[in-house]
Amino acid sequence: MSFPSKITHIACIGAGYVGGPTMAVIAQQCPHIKVNVVDINPQRIAAWNDEDLLKLPVYEPGLPEVVAEARGRNLFFSTDVEGAIREAQMIFISVNTPTKTYGVGKGMAADLKFVELCARQIAETANSDKIIVEKSTLPVRTAESIRRILEAYDTPYRFRVLSNPEFLAEGTAITDLLEADRVLIGSEDDELGKVAEQALADIYAHWIPRERILTTRLWSSELSKLTANAFLAQRVSSINAISALCERTGADVDEVARAIGMDSRIGPKFLKSSVGFGGSCFQKDILNLVYLCRHFNLPEVADYWEQVVKLNDYQKHRFAKQIIDTLFNTVSGKKIAFLGWAFKKDTNDTRESAAIYVADELLHDRAEIHVYDPRVTAEQIYADLEYLQHHRRPVAGSPDSCPSSEPLTPEEIRELVKVHPHPTAATDKAHAIAILTEWDEFKTYDWSTIYNHMLKPAFVFDGRNILDQNMMKEIGFVYRGIGKGV
Repeated sequence: MSFPSKITHIACIGAGYVGGPTMAVIAQQCPHIKVNVVDINPQRIAAWNDEDLLKLPVYEPGLPEVVAEARGRNLFFSTDVEGAIREAQMIFISVNTPTKTYGVGKGMAADLKFVELCARQIAETANSDKIIVEKSTLPVRTAESIRRILEAYDTPYRFRVLSNPEFLAEGTAITDLLEADRVLIGSEDDELGKVAEQALADIYAHWIPRERILTTRLWSSELSKLTANAFLAQRVSSINAISALCERTGADVDEVARAIGMDSRIGPKFLKSSVGFGGSCFQKDILNLVYLCRHFNLPEVADYWEQVVKLNDYQKHRFAKQIIDTLFNTVSGKKIAFLGWAFKKDTNDTRESAAIYVADELLHDRAEIHVYDPRVTAEQIYADLEYLQHHRRPVAGSPDSCPSSEPLTPEEIRELVKVHPHPTAATDKAHAIAILTEWDEFKTYDWSTIYNHMLKPAFVFDGRNILDQNMMKEIGFVYRGIGKGV
């Protein structure tokens, strides 16, 4: 047996932020391929199958339309992992790879237990040759580990592992998939590896020009993903470092960013200063890179990249401290309205959101936080804060970036944090407003009315620099932006 020249059946293990949208686009663009997306979480699968497309577990502009076109035709969601493995010729692994919270590499290395479980389940279930595609963000040489697990099983079937990292930005994932800058495929350097590589390239070629489909060695592909995210995060931390200097000198960080961004060698992208980057990839991938560098005895390289995360931690801490300092050195018993909880607009993803860490620091000073986010549920907000109490990252933070007091109990969190379905209730009689997510709707609010219903002096801390500073001051607000000299 061997791999077919034309793939007609695909399985994807993992129906999260990467697996779901990626497979939906493949199914839409390749109606001749049956795509089975499987997950062990029945609630998640039920949400993918819900007739109400607004209840999809992943909020992503354009995703409901793509799912509506392909679901039931050649796109299917189920919990039948073994059945999907048996039917598929090509299997994507798109499971979570969080940073380890225990043992060797705690706080830095990727936890690959879910990937390993997938490899073992594939080896135990396979009834034919299979192409395995790494879609999760993984450290270098994970493909080799998967291959060794597969080969350890006494089976007559052959496997080839490909690395196909995703380069999606949440909020624009569908556009990123349909109009990708590049598709990267890493393969083993043998005949079957090249056959597998070509089979995957042929799938993407249905809508991506061939010149944008890049092929490399496995290890180069894996490292390229970590490096891409590290470089992007580095730019964010770089401009955030300058924002702190701008506030002390009276400069405007947006003016600085515009000036340097016009240099063609630098360019304007990822030079927007903010309260800090979040999401599932940037911090995790940089810490993974740091761990790899230390593992291979490259301490200077590790220290360099770790500083990017330290600066991001510092920016969140600096924002929280500015709120406390400006509100007369205490926020105890004061109502602080949080506009936004997701790590960025146009997503309901809250992983590593700056809002979680800013809220936590204010809660340890006993602030009363009232949250409004158009897409994030109250259950998720409470879960984020409760998780942080016992899973603080032990590295890459400034000495005073994490509160030293005892963890808050779930009861204390629910007493101090209220989540509202409308911004009016969140901001009514508030001492201050903190903007943590750059949702477009925040720009359109009647800020004069909001001002009239707040306690005076009324403070706005714009962690995303989305409001007009002069307008807010004319209304009467005490306005503090990121990198804006007072």
